Amino acid sequence: MGKYEVRLSGSGGQGLLLAGIILAEAAIIEGKNAVQTQSYGPEARGGASKSEVLISEDVIDFPKVRICDILLSLTQKSYEEYNEGLKDGGMLIIDNSVEIEEGTKYKIYSMPIIDTAVDVLGKPMVTNIVALGAIVGVTKIVSTSALEAAVLKRVPKGTEDLNRKALTLGFEMAEKALGK
Repeated sequence: MGKYEVRLSGSGGQGLLLAGIILAEAAIIEGKNAVQTQSYGPEARGGASKSEVLISEDVIDFPKVRICDILLSLTQKSYEEYNEGLKDGGMLIIDNSVEIEEGTKYKIYSMPIIDTAVDVLGKPMVTNIVALGAIVGVTKIVSTSALEAAVLKRVPKGTEDLNRKALTLGFEMAEKALGK
């Protein structure tokens, strides 16, 4: 597929704006076109937020996601608010705390994204990086090497090892979800 419309959703403060920037940058590193936008609910921190990324091998003529191919939902509220924008047959990547209704028409990947950041790494601030590893591990929309380069370019100095580990755990989580 030459074009992907991606929506990253969760709670304000989970780093989804940065995650969207990193994902777009990874696409650009690979020579693809990318556009990133974001919005927050009126509550900002704690309210539903989203970051959207369009990745295409062709020219992007409209900078907003219309019907997304891939939806990440880290919270129940964000899933409920943004799931209607996911196309039938699209990929739904959710934190395992999110409950979804039976009979959805999506390819669903439920993973312990938040628990991995909080309990395994001890740093909730890397939830977004674990999520990026999981998304790219499942979808292959960019290469793992391009994603790692974009992550390392954007994270604060001194946190590179932590973020590299978060990314690796996300990749491993995706492999497990895919049954590999």
